[in-house]
Amino acid sequence: MYHPKCWHITPNHAEAKALAERLKISPVVAQALLNRDLTDPAAASAFLQPKLTSLAAPHLLPGAAKAAARIAKAIRNREKIVVYGDYDVDGITATSILWHAITLLGGEVQTYIPHRIDEGYGLGCDALTQIIDGGAKVIVTVDCGITAADAARIARARNVDLIITDHHEWHEGQPLPDCHTIVHPRLESEAPYPNPHLCGAGVAFKLAWALGQAVGGAERVDPAFRIFLVEATALAALGTIADVVPLIGENRALAHFGLNNLKQSSLTGIRALIESASLTGQKLNSTHVGFLLAPRLNACGRLGHAALAVEMLTTATAERATEIASFLESQNRERQSVERTIFEQAVELVQEKGWDSDDGRALVLGSEGWHAGVIGIVASRLVERFGRPTVMIALDNGHGQGSARSIEGFHLARALAACTSHLDSHGGHEMAAGLRIQTACLEEFRAAFRTFAATCITEEMLQPRLNLEGTVQIPQLTTAVVEDLARLGPFGQKNPRPLWYIEKATVAVVPRRVGRSAEHLQLTVSQNGVSMKCIAFQMAELFDRLAVGSAIDLAVEPDTSDYTGRPVVELKIKDIRFPAPN
Repeated sequence: MYHPKCWHITPNHAEAKALAERLKISPVVAQALLNRDLTDPAAASAFLQPKLTSLAAPHLLPGAAKAAARIAKAIRNREKIVVYGDYDVDGITATSILWHAITLLGGEVQTYIPHRIDEGYGLGCDALTQIIDGGAKVIVTVDCGITAADAARIARARNVDLIITDHHEWHEGQPLPDCHTIVHPRLESEAPYPNPHLCGAGVAFKLAWALGQAVGGAERVDPAFRIFLVEATALAALGTIADVVPLIGENRALAHFGLNNLKQSSLTGIRALIESASLTGQKLNSTHVGFLLAPRLNACGRLGHAALAVEMLTTATAERATEIASFLESQNRERQSVERTIFEQAVELVQEKGWDSDDGRALVLGSEGWHAGVIGIVASRLVERFGRPTVMIALDNGHGQGSARSIEGFHLARALAACTSHLDSHGGHEMAAGLRIQTACLEEFRAAFRTFAATCITEEMLQPRLNLEGTVQIPQLTTAVVEDLARLGPFGQKNPRPLWYIEKATVAVVPRRVGRSAEHLQLTVSQNGVSMKCIAFQMAELFDRLAVGSAIDLAVEPDTSDYTGRPVVELKIKDIRFPAPN
């Protein structure tokens, strides 16, 4: 269903022409750079050409040097090391990075991933005890553990060194776990780490780098380990993009080089994953990761056990990796089916209860029979549909497991902390979080969460908004310019795909309804003698208003297509306005 949006159109910068001349780029690209506060030509040039040399030194990451020294000692002494990861893409890739690093350096290492449904998120006491009983002397968490105070006490009592590496929020006022070392980009240190938004895989990558330095005894790692680190950017990119952290600064460099290295990766598991998504040989971007690769990695953790994905990316032979990738594909198809069913049920529930009314600032939904492994994805889709922070809770036998997703400006982790008296546990960060709850507490939690949201969320925050980079004319959007705009990628959080405002384009031919249910529109528009094909998803209901010769205002994302054998520009229409007649 088509929902009109609020447009925020950035005025064209007077400085764009000068910056374009200085950098030898289009004024359209210069406008987008200025919108990202890249006013200095050197900074703008560095943004367009990310370099691995721009990564912060690993010793700057709080706790990394101390943690690396202990792991290096364990490698020398042949002590058993276990890497304990989360079951999402970030945790899977972070686990794989450290496994490869420790293995390459000669360490004895195993991995442990908790079962999403049976064990839940985080470092569990039972699992930790089991790992210690199995002979582990050093346990390294990745993408989890920052709130695991109880587990840390067990490790301390058993004389096992627990190293926690994480990037999630911890509860304000709550003491941090008492363990050997905590590695976290937002820990207090002599100097703040320059990238507080590293994901779990990013933290693991920096720790792996620090470990290579510690084992080698020098700032420069040996050539073989350097090759591994470059290779590991592919895994770091998967985690960084999938975890929707800001793609700026260090994260941008990791994602940029990691995407390039994905295509040419020598890792058996990555090659099998790419082949299963029919992407072999293609130039990969953040969309491929977000919509094709990451869902496959996530699928086994949602419906089965994420340990399979870790096996594919670490120990699997080529034959076994292909077998696992094929299984992940089937799991992903099943996940999509389950997800569609739950989404439809959730939408019906919201509309039936009237929770999408103007005075409802947040959604808290719970039901028996919902699969806990996919409710996070459904929550994201409901945020897109209703523009409200959403908590989805799968109820089962008196207990509930929940996933939450947010809107810009509403901090989920703090919201859940404000409702902690109604919850068994919770954790996460600004845009995504998880929780556990007793079914009997659901109504009280819903009321508390919605009340908290009402105090923080304004009407403006609820209105779907498009931020447009500026105004362009259709003739400006040449193939060269659109390909130059792609240099602003990889796109994601804090670095969105550029959208542009086209004023009073003319409908050139009769639009066509396309799609399985004829829910989309295909049309051609013209301006100043230049015509361009467009696709408008979920806008078929506007068909009758798009008469040939009529003028329309467009919010568009320009892209290139080569289905004709050569690149041509097409416009993805994000919204349409009908200007008042003169």
